[in-house]
Amino acid sequence: MAYWLQRLLLIALSIIATLSSIRTAAEVPEVISPEIDRREIKVARIDNENIEVGIYGGILAIEDFDSSNISIVRIDFHINEHTFIEASYGSAKGDTTTFEELIPSTQLISDEQREYTSYDISFGWNIFPGETWLRNKAYKSDFYLILGGGSTEFGGDKWFTWNVGAGYRLFLNDWLAWRIDVRDHIFNRDLFGEDDQTNNIEMSSGVSFFF
Repeated sequence: MAYWLQRLLLIALSIIATLSSIRTAAEVPEVISPEIDRREIKVARIDNENIEVGIYGGILAIEDFDSSNISIVRIDFHINEHTFIEASYGSAKGDTTTFEELIPSTQLISDEQREYTSYDISFGWNIFPGETWLRNKAYKSDFYLILGGGSTEFGGDKWFTWNVGAGYRLFLNDWLAWRIDVRDHIFNRDLFGEDDQTNNIEMSSGVSFFF
């Protein structure tokens, strides 16, 4: 009899424990899984314009002549962020020489011979690519060096010309830039009977467009 009572007591205790665990599980609050909204990320379009076409105007100081105006067209192909190749065409007209200023009645060369035309192919290095701040806004900018060669027509003849200089490029947006250039066109000439090496300084400024 005592054995059966023990069995019944154990069965009752196990039923009570089971019911208690079920009730406890039912009382546990449901874990809330937050709904995460997927955000669509738009990757900014990377500009790949590497052809630059510019129109410039400035002053050309032909050695032994007064300074004159010059018009320039340049086409640049940007190989990467640091290097580019440039083709340049410039046109000007030489002013009077120092001797002609001293003796106004003297004309050493004809008006046709004063026509100045230059063609250059140059290699450029952007040595200081960075940013320029204007009115609390940052603009991409480059400081670059130029070295190249070409041909100059002046004084009724053609001369092989070295071209060396430096410039500054300020990007106003992704397709327009403003540039300032200073260059020295170096060539030997025998315009006045002697073969002299001349330094012809060109200073120009203008805008360029990227395609």
